[in-house]
Amino acid sequence: MSSPTTDRATTAYFPLLAAERLDIALCRASTAVARAADAQTGALGLGVGQHLVLKMLAEVGPCSQRVLSDELRIDRTVMVGICDGLEQAGHVRRERDATDRRAYAVTITESGRKLLAQAEDAVPEFLDGTFHALTPAERGQLSGILGKLLQARP
Repeated sequence: MSSPTTDRATTAYFPLLAAERLDIALCRASTAVARAADAQTGALGLGVGQHLVLKMLAEVGPCSQRVLSDELRIDRTVMVGICDGLEQAGHVRRERDATDRRAYAVTITESGRKLLAQAEDAVPEFLDGTFHALTPAERGQLSGILGKLLQARP
């Protein structure tokens, strides 16, 4: 059984650690946002990775799984499972790539576009709820800073 003093020290430690270690703060914030995103997309029966794949396919057109994996920074073995699930549900289809007969191009279907539209409709409310502690200016700053970090790392 812990004492009240121990409980107070424990609940006050993480903010100190996060202030001292930016890497830890970013990892924990990322985990919290990922959990919230999973809960949000899960309501539609769509995982975050699946949402990202549908979004990219809708915006850039058919892509190989390798390109999807590289661009979305999703492990290639995980990408296979994401595309398998989307294909089984009828949200994407795989077709031989006309430029490379060894590869397949993943294409979004009409069903995938409808599901993506539903998921995208929920994004503003999700962002407002997840980032409620930040002002719009702070959200813009955070977006810029994270974009800069992501540009610096492959």
